[in-house]
Amino acid sequence: MFDSVLVVCAGNICRSPTAEYVLKSKLQGKNVSVSSAGLTALEGKHADAQAQQTATQHGIDMSEHQGRQITSALVAQHSVILVMEQRHINDLCARYPQARGKTFLLGKWIGDKEIPDPYRQSQEAFEHVYALIDSACSAWQKYL
Repeated sequence: MFDSVLVVCAGNICRSPTAEYVLKSKLQGKNVSVSSAGLTALEGKHADAQAQQTATQHGIDMSEHQGRQITSALVAQHSVILVMEQRHINDLCARYPQARGKTFLLGKWIGDKEIPDPYRQSQEAFEHVYALIDSACSAWQKYL
Protein backbone atom coordinates (compact mmCIF):
# COMPACT_ATOMS: atom_id res chain seq x y z
CA MET A 1 0.00 0.00 0.00
CA PHE A 2 0.94 3.63 -0.39
CA ASP A 3 2.06 5.62 2.65
CA SER A 4 2.32 9.09 1.11
CA VAL A 5 0.36 10.89 -1.59
CA LEU A 6 1.30 14.05 -3.45
CA VAL A 7 -1.54 15.78 -5.30
CA VAL A 8 -0.43 17.99 -8.19
CA CYS A 9 -2.08 20.55 -10.44
CA ALA A 10 -0.76 23.70 -12.10
CA GLY A 11 -0.90 26.60 -9.61
CA ASN A 12 -1.51 24.66 -6.37
CA ILE A 13 -4.26 27.05 -5.28
CA CYS A 14 -7.51 25.40 -6.50
CA ARG A 15 -7.61 21.73 -7.49
CA SER A 16 -4.64 20.13 -5.75
CA PRO A 17 -5.20 21.75 -2.34
CA THR A 18 -8.89 20.85 -2.54
CA ALA A 19 -7.98 17.24 -3.33
CA GLU A 20 -5.30 17.25 -0.62
CA TYR A 21 -7.72 18.30 2.11
CA VAL A 22 -10.62 16.14 0.86
CA LEU A 23 -8.33 13.11 0.71
CA LYS A 24 -6.97 13.85 4.20
CA SER A 25 -10.53 13.92 5.54
CA LYS A 26 -11.37 10.61 3.85
CA LEU A 27 -8.19 8.91 5.07
CA GLN A 28 -8.46 9.93 8.73
CA GLY A 29 -7.25 7.08 10.89
CA LYS A 30 -5.10 5.61 8.13
CA ASN A 31 -1.34 6.01 8.19
CA VAL A 32 -1.13 7.90 4.89
CA SER A 33 0.32 11.40 4.58
CA VAL A 34 -1.16 13.68 1.93
CA SER A 35 0.26 16.92 0.58
CA SER A 36 0.10 18.96 -2.62
CA ALA A 37 2.26 20.98 -5.01
CA GLY A 38 2.04 22.70 -8.37
CA LEU A 39 3.84 22.42 -11.68
CA THR A 40 3.74 26.23 -11.98
CA ALA A 41 2.89 26.95 -8.36
CA LEU A 42 1.95 30.28 -6.91
CA GLU A 43 4.40 29.82 -4.04
CA GLY A 44 3.21 30.91 -0.63
CA LYS A 45 -0.28 31.84 -1.85
CA HIS A 46 -3.30 30.68 0.08
CA ALA A 47 -5.90 28.56 -1.65
CA ASP A 48 -8.13 30.52 -4.02
CA ALA A 49 -10.99 32.25 -2.16
CA GLN A 50 -13.69 30.50 -4.22
CA ALA A 51 -12.00 27.12 -3.73
CA GLN A 52 -11.84 27.75 0.02
CA GLN A 53 -15.47 28.87 0.14
CA THR A 54 -16.61 25.78 -1.80
CA ALA A 55 -14.60 23.46 0.43
CA THR A 56 -15.90 25.15 3.59
CA GLN A 57 -19.48 24.59 2.40
CA HIS A 58 -18.61 20.88 2.35
CA GLY A 59 -16.98 20.90 5.79
CA ILE A 60 -13.36 21.11 4.57
CA ASP A 61 -11.03 23.77 6.01
CA MET A 62 -8.17 24.75 3.67
CA SER A 63 -7.22 27.97 5.46
CA GLU A 64 -3.72 26.71 6.32
CA HIS A 65 -2.78 25.93 2.71
CA GLN A 66 0.15 27.68 1.06
CA GLY A 67 1.10 26.99 -2.55
CA ARG A 68 4.40 25.29 -3.27
CA GLN A 69 6.35 24.25 -6.34
CA ILE A 70 6.98 20.60 -7.09
CA THR A 71 10.60 19.51 -6.69
CA SER A 72 12.57 16.35 -7.29
CA ALA A 73 12.70 15.88 -3.50
CA LEU A 74 8.88 15.93 -3.29
CA VAL A 75 8.66 13.44 -6.15
CA ALA A 76 11.14 11.14 -4.42
CA GLN A 77 9.50 11.24 -1.00
CA HIS A 78 5.95 10.29 -2.10
CA SER A 79 4.85 6.80 -3.04
CA VAL A 80 2.04 7.95 -5.35
CA ILE A 81 1.40 11.19 -7.23
CA LEU A 82 -2.12 12.13 -8.31
CA VAL A 83 -2.64 14.76 -11.02
CA MET A 84 -5.64 16.47 -12.56
CA GLU A 85 -4.99 16.16 -16.30
CA GLN A 86 -3.12 13.89 -18.68
CA ARG A 87 -0.86 16.79 -19.63
CA HIS A 88 0.21 17.02 -15.98
CA ILE A 89 1.42 13.41 -16.19
CA ASN A 90 3.32 14.24 -19.37
CA ASP A 91 4.87 17.43 -17.93
CA LEU A 92 5.73 15.82 -14.60
CA CYS A 93 7.34 12.73 -16.12
CA ALA A 94 9.28 14.83 -18.65
CA ARG A 95 10.76 16.88 -15.79
CA TYR A 96 11.09 14.03 -13.32
CA PRO A 97 11.44 10.66 -15.09
CA GLN A 98 11.51 8.97 -11.68
CA ALA A 99 7.81 9.90 -11.32
CA ARG A 100 6.83 7.52 -14.13
CA GLY A 101 5.07 4.46 -12.78
CA LYS A 102 3.76 6.20 -9.66
CA THR A 103 1.85 9.08 -11.25
CA PHE A 104 -1.86 8.69 -12.01
CA LEU A 105 -4.90 10.78 -12.78
CA LEU A 106 -6.87 11.64 -9.65
CA GLY A 107 -9.88 10.60 -11.75
CA LYS A 108 -8.38 7.17 -12.60
CA TRP A 109 -11.06 5.18 -10.78
CA ILE A 110 -13.96 7.31 -12.07
CA GLY A 111 -13.42 6.57 -15.74
CA ASP A 112 -10.03 8.30 -16.14
CA LYS A 113 -11.77 11.66 -15.82
CA GLU A 114 -9.69 14.79 -15.98
CA ILE A 115 -10.45 17.51 -13.44
CA PRO A 116 -10.82 20.88 -15.23
CA ASP A 117 -9.31 24.05 -13.81
CA PRO A 118 -12.01 26.28 -12.25
CA TYR A 119 -9.64 29.22 -11.65
CA ARG A 120 -11.36 32.56 -12.36
CA GLN A 121 -14.58 30.82 -13.34
CA SER A 122 -18.09 30.73 -11.87
CA GLN A 123 -19.11 29.27 -8.54
CA GLU A 124 -20.86 26.53 -10.54
CA ALA A 125 -17.49 25.58 -12.04
CA PHE A 126 -15.98 25.31 -8.55
CA GLU A 127 -18.93 23.18 -7.38
CA HIS A 128 -18.54 20.88 -10.40
CA VAL A 129 -14.81 20.50 -9.78
CA TYR A 130 -15.38 19.89 -6.06
CA ALA A 131 -17.88 17.12 -6.87
CA LEU A 132 -15.39 15.47 -9.26
CA ILE A 133 -12.58 15.72 -6.70
CA ASP A 134 -14.77 14.32 -3.92
CA SER A 135 -15.86 11.40 -6.11
CA ALA A 136 -12.30 10.69 -7.25
CA CYS A 137 -10.95 10.82 -3.67
CA SER A 138 -13.67 8.43 -2.52
CA ALA A 139 -12.68 6.04 -5.29
CA TRP A 140 -8.99 6.20 -4.27
CA GLN A 141 -9.78 5.40 -0.60
CA LYS A 142 -9.66 1.63 -1.06
CA TYR A 143 -6.25 1.81 -2.75
CA LEU A 144 -4.55 3.99 -0.15
